[in-house]
Amino acid sequence: MKFVLIFGPQAVGKMTVGHELEKITDLKLFHNHMTIDLVNPFFDYGTKEGKRLVGLFRQEVFKSMAKSDQYGLVFTYVWAFDMQEDWGYVNQVCKIFESEGGTVYFVELEANVDERLERNNSPHRLQHKPSKRNLQWSEQDLVKSMDQYRLNSYAGEIDRENYIRINNTHLNAAEAAQQIKEYFSL
Repeated sequence: MKFVLIFGPQAVGKMTVGHELEKITDLKLFHNHMTIDLVNPFFDYGTKEGKRLVGLFRQEVFKSMAKSDQYGLVFTYVWAFDMQEDWGYVNQVCKIFESEGGTVYFVELEANVDERLERNNSPHRLQHKPSKRNLQWSEQDLVKSMDQYRLNSYAGEIDRENYIRINNTHLNAAEAAQQIKEYFSL
């Protein structure tokens, strides 16, 4: 089992790159909004119950996939590097796969803010992420989060054997996915 964690700030292209990676490999995409938007009509993700349900659904999918005979899973995540609880969550998810003999691959995406603001409005993003369709809120959240959190790692901060960082400001999703496939021999 291969577990590919694609992380980076909002609208950097995690889901779109994940879709392209799914097309050229046997990996299945599980983007973070699949659970957020499932729970959101009942409990806002920012609430205690919303976060609990999102976490529960994700954990069950992870456990089932890790024990399955599937080729692998791609998961997308906005990782706040200045929050210890996010480090703990990433480690917990990786252990689910590693405990079943899986291999974990870290893919960090980065892009400049102007490109991310443009991608925030893309039809592909809005089609797959209903909670992002309030563009005024989504754009404000994207900008605000840059002041609140550190959403890309420092050089050398990720100490994992299977790690790649891609600045995809000037790459399309298919090009980034191809780089990932080749780098990790997926």
